[in-house]
Amino acid sequence: MSRYGPRIAALARRAERERAAFESGDGHRPAGSTSTGTEPDDPTAYLREGAGQAVWLYVEARTGGRRVPLTAAELAALEDAMNRWLECYARCHGVDLEAEFAIRTAAELLLETRNIIDTTQLLTRVPERESGTGPRPTR
Repeated sequence: MSRYGPRIAALARRAERERAAFESGDGHRPAGSTSTGTEPDDPTAYLREGAGQAVWLYVEARTGGRRVPLTAAELAALEDAMNRWLECYARCHGVDLEAEFAIRTAAELLLETRNIIDTTQLLTRVPERESGTGPRPTR
């Protein structure tokens, strides 16, 4: 297990809890959300508090000072957590998505866009972009 193992495990547990709560309709607000229950959910909270943290942990492990090798299980758990949050985000927009994105792809997009919302839109196409507007990769 890498030094990131405990953080990855915590992210994976939280992602599963939040997705299960979302699907059951029982208080489906992401951790850290300040919603009072009277306003609609903020789908971007699933990105800022969840998917973005998972992607950034991957970036940190790969680029921070000394590269940290993640085990296959850690990488799978981190990727699954990111994908669960992306599914919750998409469902907030009325889109039933079975996310299977590679965390490396998400990390590369995040480094290009510098914004988890733009990264998510490029990966998932949720919400659909209007012609001529929205984020564009810089490649």
